[in-house]
Amino acid sequence: MAGPQILYLHGFCSSPASWKARMLGERLAAAGLADRFVCPFLSPVPFEAMASAEAALADAEGPTVVVGSSLGGYYATWLAEKHDLRAVLINPAVMAPVLLSSLVGTHTNFHTGVSFEFTFEHVEQLRALSATTVSSRRYLLLVETGDEVLDYRQAVERYAGGRQVVLEGGDHSFTRFPELVPQIIEFCGL
Repeated sequence: MAGPQILYLHGFCSSPASWKARMLGERLAAAGLADRFVCPFLSPVPFEAMASAEAALADAEGPTVVVGSSLGGYYATWLAEKHDLRAVLINPAVMAPVLLSSLVGTHTNFHTGVSFEFTFEHVEQLRALSATTVSSRRYLLLVETGDEVLDYRQAVERYAGGRQVVLEGGDHSFTRFPELVPQIIEFCGL
């Protein structure tokens, strides 16, 4: 049986080319664990994004830990609760439907340059993907207090009782990600 695998879920308007996804993948590759890292491109349509993530879980040959950044953290929570998985959440979008309802309209992916429409139907899909409860024992929460997009206190409250790293300063990109990669890899059992 293969060892643990990491399923990385990127955020809104992002892709597998995000700097955090690339860094984590490169660190695992350098340790000879490239085959343990999966980072699918997530559609801006929430149900399609979850279909991609569910397909990656179905293809996994060993236990999977989900790592999610921003909107990916929201998705990671839903998957962790649905499939009894552990998850690492990086500046997660705890209130994604509320946050993204103000962003209905045309957007451009940061990495691909492809434009897409984000609609009120997509916001409703996000609502449907909300985990009603969380089992805090399964999470490692990583937040920076300087996040200009999300209120880190919402995440601290939602995942109370779980393992949490709250760092002063920073921003939504999670500036101290490089120094926490070893802790993420350890939490994932790799």
